[in-house]
Amino acid sequence: MTNYRRSDIAGASFFFTVNLADRSQSLLIEHIALFRSAFEYARERHPFTVDAIVILPEHIHAIWTLPESDSDFALRWRLIKTMFSRGLPPGEFRSDSRLSKGERGIWQRRYWEHLIRDEADFVRHVDYIHINPVKHGLVSCVADWPHSSFHRYVRKGLLPMDWAGDVGPGWDCGERRGD
Repeated sequence: MTNYRRSDIAGASFFFTVNLADRSQSLLIEHIALFRSAFEYARERHPFTVDAIVILPEHIHAIWTLPESDSDFALRWRLIKTMFSRGLPPGEFRSDSRLSKGERGIWQRRYWEHLIRDEADFVRHVDYIHINPVKHGLVSCVADWPHSSFHRYVRKGLLPMDWAGDVGPGWDCGERRGD
């Protein structure tokens, strides 16, 4: 089995991308109350700060800061994924591997995690999170997507309501290219 290396710096901030197994589904926004409930379930048991988040139909981007004495983000994601999956009726496709392990087929097994290195890295990732609904063509203005911490940033005076303007889905969002 592959030995994945994960950062274990207590109290650090991390950027995550977590995907549904079937990227054609819209389960996260179709069941947004269930997702929020699963998220709060994990936060109540293992606190963390949500610095930024966007919930899209089939994936999530988030920045979390963990408590000073804790580095276990994997436990938190496992709780969120488990509680969300338990709230959904069975019936999704499950591979033979998932069936043999008694796993649901809701989530991709792995997720992307990135240790936030400094303030500039933090700001870049917050911007990426907030622009993501525009990048995916879900809305033309960041403010039009309801499932985002962007609205909290506006309320706190950290960003103006018209941040990023009307950039449209063709905007370059800074992802790696195959050059």
